[in-house]
Amino acid sequence: MTIAVFPGSFDPLTNGHLDLIARASRMFDQLIVAVGQNTAKRGLFTAAERVAFIEASTADLPNVSVQVESGLTVAFLRSVHATVLVRGLRNSADFEFEQGIAGMNRALAPDLDTVCLMTDPQYQFVSSSLLKEVARFGGDLTNLVPAAVALALTQRLAGDQ
Repeated sequence: MTIAVFPGSFDPLTNGHLDLIARASRMFDQLIVAVGQNTAKRGLFTAAERVAFIEASTADLPNVSVQVESGLTVAFLRSVHATVLVRGLRNSADFEFEQGIAGMNRALAPDLDTVCLMTDPQYQFVSSSLLKEVARFGGDLTNLVPAAVALALTQRLAGDQ
């Protein structure tokens, strides 16, 4: 049985993330979505809120589970007996960034593999900072994030200019 982990901050969860989760869930026996904290950014949603958004949005995917993780991703993979790390690529900048991380992970854990999935073209431009900006000014997020996330973003950021 192959267990894969898709780590990220998911702050906020996007339809691009959901597309990657659905595709990865078809590739592996079990997919664990690992909700972490991006130490370079101040989070908008708590870990519990992000887990709830992901669980609600992936309820129809029986081999997907969600866990909170902190620390080194390779340590988390080992703790859940995963052998594959899943990452998404939107553009060449993501490739450069992920290539460095994959190299470090390979140095730390040579027995673990990184699999990168290309983002669906309709989501290549989506980033958390852009979504937050659109929400802050009351823009329509309907096709970019799950409905519950759009509502939460709007409530948290609308008028926060």
